[in-house]
Formats: sequence, structure tokens, C-alpha cells
Amino acid sequence: MDYVSALVPPVVMAAFFIGLIRVIVKTQGGANKAKEDAAVDAALARAEGARRTGAAQSEA
Repeated sequence: MDYVSALVPPVVMAAFFIGLIRVIVKTQGGANKAKEDAAVDAALARAEGARRTGAAQSEA
């Protein structure tokens, strides 16, 4: 019975990992994709603007 107790944790972790991957794949795209993409683009633009502002101030 030691082999059963040794195999249970990896099997359970594998099942949860497979479930997590399935959820991630299912939630990609869909109705919220454009909204999510816009949010990421806005965050990247803010970060880029802050980086440029910081670089311009350090040069002055």
C-alpha cells in the first residue's frame, strides 16, 4: 500500500494542472478578448510613457 500513498500526490497534482490548463485555454478569446487586449495595451502605454518621462528627466 506504500506505492498507492506515493502515487496519489503526483496524480492529484497532475489532475489539477490539467484542469488549470483547460480553464486557461477555454478563457482565451471570446467576448472579453478585445476588452482584455485594450487593458493590456493601455498598461503597456502607461509603462512606456513613464519610462520615457523618467529617461528625459535624468538626461536634463
